[in-house]
Amino acid sequence: MTPTVGFAAAAGRYEEMTYRRCGSSGLKLPAISLGLWQNFGHERPFETSRAILRRAFDSGITHFDLANNYGPPYGSAEQVFGEVLGLDLAPYRDELVISTKAGYDMWPGPYGEWGSRKYLLASLDQSLSRMGLEYVDIFYSHRFDPETPLEETMGALAATISQGKALYVGISSYSAEKTREAEAILRDLGVRLLIHQPSYSLLNRWIEAELLDTLGDLGVGCICFSPLAQGVLTDRYLAGIPEGSRASRPGSMSPDQLSEETMAKVRALNEIAQRRGQTLAQLALAWTLRDPRMTSTLVGASSTEQLEQNLGALQKPDFTAVELEEIDRYATDSGINIWAASSEN
Repeated sequence: MTPTVGFAAAAGRYEEMTYRRCGSSGLKLPAISLGLWQNFGHERPFETSRAILRRAFDSGITHFDLANNYGPPYGSAEQVFGEVLGLDLAPYRDELVISTKAGYDMWPGPYGEWGSRKYLLASLDQSLSRMGLEYVDIFYSHRFDPETPLEETMGALAATISQGKALYVGISSYSAEKTREAEAILRDLGVRLLIHQPSYSLLNRWIEAELLDTLGDLGVGCICFSPLAQGVLTDRYLAGIPEGSRASRPGSMSPDQLSEETMAKVRALNEIAQRRGQTLAQLALAWTLRDPRMTSTLVGASSTEQLEQNLGALQKPDFTAVELEEIDRYATDSGINIWAASSEN
């Protein structure tokens, strides 16, 4: 973990990336942002994480998305990011949009999860300490809390802005109805709801029914997570479950998500991608960005090579009407939205 002497970001880092306005705000985000959910904890080699983060910034990715419990173990992704920031990226802090979240379980007892003011404000203080930051650019309520008044949760988000600990606030996995309520509460407090972060992919299209229209009406941005359905929409599982893959390890992904019905759709989508001269992952990422209301799509990466492959999605962003019609035949909900409970409350 030695500092790189004279580390300098690539001079042409803004030449290839596309930046999209976040709703009706003044902030723009890269079309592809980097999420640190799975591959940046202490279980991964530090230098690998460091190389990915530096390559991302060199490629025009200015937005890095975290949460208090990203790792594993919990908190370690923020610690690793903070170390890389201190070693390499601190001179570029004003070119970065750093986000974190609180809502899921983080520490034991009744104050370590959900949406209370006590939990959210304490969690942000911990996140800032782990990353060595005075403020984050975006602080999210990570999930809707059905037992805490929405006024309390949104009031806590607003407090982070008045305290100078966040520049903007967002919500994740809220229903369209609760999004409208949250936006109205924040507006009454003089705070803009900047962005919503829902799950969205070719196999998980729940936001199309109502949420996207709501976000468009309200001028709220949208950044989707899990656009590759935790790796299902890549070539990784086309021939089965390889040893060492996410589906082969205990965690957020179950082998049940790789049913024959789902994989038949995935193979058909892969054929469309090949005809377009793309990988399946590149097709899946470009597809999430086809709607102008989508500000950005979040990718993870376990290597710089995987990151660069994902960035290749931006080389063929457009779809013909015929392609979209064919994709729609196979891009149907496949029971993989493991975050549905939050948006169904």
